[in-house]
Amino acid sequence: MHIFSVRVYYSDTDCGGIVYHARYLDFAEHARTELFREIAERHAFDGSQSSMLNLSKTGFVVKSVTIDYLKPAKLDDLLEVRTEVVSMKRFSMTLKQQVFKDEDLLADLLVKVAAIHLETLKPQPLGDDLQKAFSGG
Repeated sequence: MHIFSVRVYYSDTDCGGIVYHARYLDFAEHARTELFREIAERHAFDGSQSSMLNLSKTGFVVKSVTIDYLKPAKLDDLLEVRTEVVSMKRFSMTLKQQVFKDEDLLADLLVKVAAIHLETLKPQPLGDDLQKAFSGG
């Protein structure tokens, strides 16, 4: 499981100081980016997400997102986005992302990302190296 911390800023909130619903997508995107960066470092893809993507010629696009909003986050809250890969298929993977304040679950996301070839933008199978990297191997 990957953990990413994020502080709620004024720009994340509505006029009542509550986090605007679409900002949870940004928090989740930032957490996925940091997860990909850590995977790149662990698996010798020159230590960067861009190197991993360029070497494999594979990019990831969000295919679908399901979000359940359970409790509000507020201005100045320190949040934790917990991310884990829950399944991998030939052309895609599904990630569970949960946003917590302390141990209170605020939002529960299920994100499916599809693999595409960076030059043709067509679906691309996840190579063995990427499957191994994302499965923790």
